[in-house]
Amino acid sequence: MARIAGVNIPTNKRVEIALRYIYGIGPTNSKVICDQMGIPPERRVNQLTDAEVSQIREIISRDYTVEGDLRREVAMNIKRLMDLGCYRGLRHRRKLPVRGQRTHTNARTRKGPARAIAGKKKAP
Repeated sequence: MARIAGVNIPTNKRVEIALRYIYGIGPTNSKVICDQMGIPPERRVNQLTDAEVSQIREIISRDYTVEGDLRREVAMNIKRLMDLGCYRGLRHRRKLPVRGQRTHTNARTRKGPARAIAGKKKAP
């Protein structure tokens, strides 16, 4: 099992797909990395040599912010918005949708499960 950027990469998947398991590397970045390395799209992780794995590891550590550093950066950005007291920061603080979605109905992912309101009767 290949270990890149502190993440165990699944061995039986294609390299382009397996790289997406790293936080901060999506479809575009994984394709770019494979193109840089000259890895064909149908190549699997278990077919990579140790030299290729170490080269991928080096490219990722040199060119991309991934895993812990990226999570920390995102958390610090959110914390900065909350400390500023701007609109987006207030929405984060109240655990409401940040990007303008409606909250009268829906928004259940962000708000959590619906809570019953005491004394409210259902309309017949």
